[in-house]
Amino acid sequence: MRFDRDSEGAWIIDPADLAVKLGMTSAQLQSQERRGLVGSRVEIGSGSDEGRSRVTVTTEYSGWQGLFDVCGALIGERFFEPGGAEITSLADVSGRH
Repeated sequence: MRFDRDSEGAWIIDPADLAVKLGMTSAQLQSQERRGLVGSRVEIGSGSDEGRSRVTVTTEYSGWQGLFDVCGALIGERFFEPGGAEITSLADVSGRH
């Protein structure tokens, strides 16, 4: 998974990749987005985290947070249930099991 910039410099993630990370299909993700059930936040690192970005996405039933390096490569991730417990940690970059 990569975190790229569009022509205006905004960060983008492939929605199909994101849907898989959230445990749903692209159509389900689009449906939740249309209903206002998808939230997202991008945090840009500073100090010792300079060059890293953390992306957090939540849906009605699942959440995902990815840590990306300066080149946009995924270097860590975690999965969680909104308002609930963590499912896997940022150290696991192999994908959701």
